[in-house]
Amino acid sequence: MIRKVSVAPMMDCTDKHERYFLRLISKNVLLYTEMIVSEAIDRGDKKKLLSFNLNEKPVALQLGGSSPKLLANASKIGEEFGYDEINLNLGCPSKKVQKNKFGACLIKEPNLVAECLSAMQSSTNLPVTVKTRIGYDNVEDYENLYNFIDILKSTGIKTFIIHARKAMLGKFTPKQNLNIPPLKYDMVYKLKKDFKDLEIIINGGITTIEQVKNNLKKTDGVMMGRSIYHSPYLLADIEKEIFNNENILSRQEVIEKLIPYVKQEIKKGTRMNQIMRHTLGLFHGQTGSSFWKRYLSENMCVRDADIKKIDHIMDKVKLAPEAHQVG
Repeated sequence: MIRKVSVAPMMDCTDKHERYFLRLISKNVLLYTEMIVSEAIDRGDKKKLLSFNLNEKPVALQLGGSSPKLLANASKIGEEFGYDEINLNLGCPSKKVQKNKFGACLIKEPNLVAECLSAMQSSTNLPVTVKTRIGYDNVEDYENLYNFIDILKSTGIKTFIIHARKAMLGKFTPKQNLNIPPLKYDMVYKLKKDFKDLEIIINGGITTIEQVKNNLKKTDGVMMGRSIYHSPYLLADIEKEIFNNENILSRQEVIEKLIPYVKQEIKKGTRMNQIMRHTLGLFHGQTGSSFWKRYLSENMCVRDADIKKIDHIMDKVKLAPEAHQVG
């Protein structure tokens, strides 16, 4: 599994349509699902929750939960659906997540987390990984982080994705938790020095190729989130600069390749905006990008499955960037 660069799991963002779209730009980055709650997998429509297009691979399934039994069952089911990795979310700070006892609040309970991870690993042959933060509330000293990782390491876990911010539980919104607590990259770098045998991946506030390169000198991998969602074609630069891949589609070619997928999904009952909303930032920074966003906003809310109408709109979408000098 190559984890040199990955795209973070993001609620309401990294669904299967977003992942299919991103994979057209990048063949090498690791993609993650949104966090899916283990109890929902146990009780809900598994196909609806977990099915994905094989062209998205490699893709990791991120789980939320605190029941060893339910997490183990969800991990097994995830493997059956064809995912390449199972990841446990220990970083989400939302009040709803805390109320249901998963996410960042579990940093307070390392022994319970260790139980969960042991159960997960016993139920699947896939790699099980952890995404966590450096601390919570007033607890963000290195000793506490070290001890937490050390306990989880004892279960056999080898890969840790560390969001270099603490989580403010109940005090900030999830959005504020992405910006207000200060980034402390040095704590992640020190973890890598102290746990040379572990794969340590850094996450949080990384938005440029230079930042990716600098962090890869000190850690095993970099995870990027909102910067990719808002400017997805940044992945093209990552392919070139990090993976030495020059065989990359242009922005227009990405849309052309996306059109058959859109038509296929429309026939299944998917609404166009469920897919095309993810492409709003494709022309970010390019001449005419505002036209692209405006055109999509005005035309992508087609609610019926009239394929002729879809063809007309997709042809316009395909030609719009060229006509307005968006390169």
